[in-house]
Amino acid sequence: MNIKNIRNFSIVAHIDHGKSTLADRLMEITDTVSKRQMKEQFLDGMELERERGITIKAKAVRMNYKSKAGEEYILNLIDTPGHVDFSYEVSRALAACEGVLLLVDGAQGVEAQTLAHAHLSHKLNLKIIPVINKIDLPHADADATEEQIWEILKDPSLATRVSAKSGSGAHEILERIVEEIPHPKGSVDKPLKALIFDSYYDSYRGVIIFVRLIDGKVKAKMNVSLFSSKAVYKVEEVGYLTPKLIKAAGLEAGEVGYIVTGIKDIHEIKMGDTVFEKGKTIVPFEGYEDIQPVVFAGFFPINSSDYTLLKTAIEKLNLTDSAFSYQGETSRALGFGFRLGFMGLLHMDIVRERLEREFNLSLIATNPNVVYRVKAKDTRRKDGKHVEISNPAEFPEYGNIDDIQEPYVKASILSPLTYMEGILNLLKEKRGEHIQIDYISSTKVIIEYLLPLGEIIIDFYDKLKSVSRGYASFDYEFHSYKSSDMSRIEILLHGEVVDALSFIVHKSKAQTNSRAICEKLKEVINRQMFEVAIQARVGGKIIARETIAAMRKDVIAKCYGGDITRKRKLLQKQKEGKKKMKVLGNVEIPQEAFLSLLKINQ
Repeated sequence: MNIKNIRNFSIVAHIDHGKSTLADRLMEITDTVSKRQMKEQFLDGMELERERGITIKAKAVRMNYKSKAGEEYILNLIDTPGHVDFSYEVSRALAACEGVLLLVDGAQGVEAQTLAHAHLSHKLNLKIIPVINKIDLPHADADATEEQIWEILKDPSLATRVSAKSGSGAHEILERIVEEIPHPKGSVDKPLKALIFDSYYDSYRGVIIFVRLIDGKVKAKMNVSLFSSKAVYKVEEVGYLTPKLIKAAGLEAGEVGYIVTGIKDIHEIKMGDTVFEKGKTIVPFEGYEDIQPVVFAGFFPINSSDYTLLKTAIEKLNLTDSAFSYQGETSRALGFGFRLGFMGLLHMDIVRERLEREFNLSLIATNPNVVYRVKAKDTRRKDGKHVEISNPAEFPEYGNIDDIQEPYVKASILSPLTYMEGILNLLKEKRGEHIQIDYISSTKVIIEYLLPLGEIIIDFYDKLKSVSRGYASFDYEFHSYKSSDMSRIEILLHGEVVDALSFIVHKSKAQTNSRAICEKLKEVINRQMFEVAIQARVGGKIIARETIAAMRKDVIAKCYGGDITRKRKLLQKQKEGKKKMKVLGNVEIPQEAFLSLLKINQ
């Protein structure tokens, strides 16, 4: 196929605006998937994606299309997620494309992620084709939506109006793709140069790499090398995705496909790396920006003997989702495990569920937290620098801290004007700092605020949806670190500090949160044969306490009548036994105790 007849594009949009449904219609029109095989959200093959109705992984699919002018084209579609936590997947997909379909819901209008994806596409110099979806809904307002698109793109290019559900307007989109999106600029005659944009691990064939060829060609039995490791591999198989893997004789410049080289060590693959032919000299890609996880949590196996299984599972999952980071961790309460870094709370939830489902593990996840910068009063350190700490248990002792800085993000909230007051009150409650308010139409505003990241990772999204009745949308990007008055709250159970339950909170909320967590732990921890104290401590001072009463057997039930001294003797014996138990006793911490930390703000 001539490189001039290849088009590589992505569909980007806010969550639930119809990306996967539009992808279904395009695959139906191009006969990529037969009507018998077609099911809703065809590209969302993961069980979790179908359950939750969201796209988690970017997918690639190759379609053959014959234009109205009679020319044959290859269209490579890379479907992307819409949720803010998976924006790293979107940036990887866009690097392999020349253009995007910017999809907007005709009933809801421009949302926060629409804005973020439009800015990212501009930054990468991609051709943007605006598409207004769901025009068949009775409350859709395509004209108002088009005005909002012009406002964010600063370019009054006409939007194609479609209904992804019925398929009306989908043919027009395909025509616009072949006419407006530029063809790839590479050359078949140059040495092989390909971008790795995704991969996954196959138990039989090893690592399968998804690539976008920029120059040259690749075929079986060819010797290729990865720029980052310089290791040489023999290509066993190449092909393209429909979205099933279809074996081909070779791939040429401009095409998107997969390469199997029998790589068994998953650490050898790096996203954004360059594949080239052995012995040839090329200028590599800059690669992808390093991921900066924003939320951290400890993952521990409930059965400590599963530690090795957890390690293997995390390594394999990291190959298909390189947006999370991991390192080993030890907890006195939970034993050996890993501290993982995520792009957000939904990302954390998805990774935990995938580890449990796909690798049959039972896990405990600790309280999520952000990375703080801490400067300790240490006379040995001459530089006086801040140290990044992602685990509350690693914080210096009380009185040994000079300064604590917490991360702030620049948040953009798009909302109807009606709900602005409620949103501003919520932002004030979350210690937000006003930047600006822009009106993108007579009924819609963009509210920009600086917010502490620690305040938004737990329940901010739910509260925002509540005060705006579901109409507000939210996007954020990292801004800077700022000094804050933070406290580490330690939870003591039966006089012992449970390091896995420690968390960081602003001093103004220390008392409230401590009481809430102690009350919650009292509910979820089972009664013992001895009295158990649950305490919250800040800087050596107990600020909250709850007591779990001991279970007590009625030892004098069999004594009816008779001398009172016998009853007293039995009660005294029981009292001494409980005293001994209290010294030697251990308290089992159920998984609900860790989950309750997620819910204390709700």
